[in-house]
Amino acid sequence: MKKVIVIISLLFIMVNLGFSNDKQKVIFDCDLGGDIDDAFAVALLLASPEFEILGFVMDHGLTKNRAQVACRLLYETGREDIPVVVGKETPGIVGKDKEPGPYTQQFHWAKGFDRIKPIQQNAVDFIIENIRKYPNEVILFTVGPVPNIADVIEKDPDALKLAKHIYSMFGSFYIGYGSNPVPSAEWNVFADVKSSQKFTESGAKITYAGLDVTTMVNLDEENRSRLWMRESPLTDALSALYTLWRFERYAHPDPTLFDVVPIGMVLWPELFTTRKAFIKVTDSGYTVIDESKEPNCEIGMTVKKEELIRRMMERLLKQNMRRSE
Repeated sequence: MKKVIVIISLLFIMVNLGFSNDKQKVIFDCDLGGDIDDAFAVALLLASPEFEILGFVMDHGLTKNRAQVACRLLYETGREDIPVVVGKETPGIVGKDKEPGPYTQQFHWAKGFDRIKPIQQNAVDFIIENIRKYPNEVILFTVGPVPNIADVIEKDPDALKLAKHIYSMFGSFYIGYGSNPVPSAEWNVFADVKSSQKFTESGAKITYAGLDVTTMVNLDEENRSRLWMRESPLTDALSALYTLWRFERYAHPDPTLFDVVPIGMVLWPELFTTRKAFIKVTDSGYTVIDESKEPNCEIGMTVKKEELIRRMMERLLKQNMRRSE
């Protein structure tokens, strides 16, 4: 009897000290290998012990190449236990382009890599299976165009409603790219308008991290230098992918970390304000608010961007992930 009491007491102490094994289950649907922000978002997820990552799902364009980048990144950081899932290959702009999205410079980093490979299950079945296996427990992140999500809705219209919540880098409500006061046709929406329309009409619990809270979250040269000097497997991978991205993109060198923001909303909600709204997607790819209708989502309104970057940097600098030989 005394042993039982001691064990219960220890368990109580461990939970109260933060030693509980409970982690937030997440699925991350992304277009890794396009803009560089996806790589930083994946890195933040890997460096955050709060999460149990059920899988990284690749969407839009050359999804097999995206998956190869994800596989090498997981190999370098010793996280081969996380499944990589290949989504449907699509044109660059669905409905307009005929060819798949472009072969980007970042794909060269993983070209020929085959030490670990994506799982055979397709993206739609993977997402449905895991959400139904853990009803109201899984947070789904979407940080690219949403063809995978539209196909989930097509196959199982009620599946997304069983997600605990969906956080999506998606839309432009009051602010456009570069903090322009005129909203933009945001890329993740514009690249596949029909899928975007299905997504916003799904009835799921969704919070949108649009350009209103993402377009101003930039990683400056000082912080990049700190990361590159860290020289861990994770930061070395980020440095390599950033260098290839810069070779392709000759614009402003400070990357905008759009896709980090929805992860930050889950990790540090106190850094954000949101509001409820009804949104719809126009045929030209704009996300429009209809104030006359009952809300169907929440949208991000403000972000404490300096503190968000500081906390992300702390995670990435203090992690010590490496592959096990």
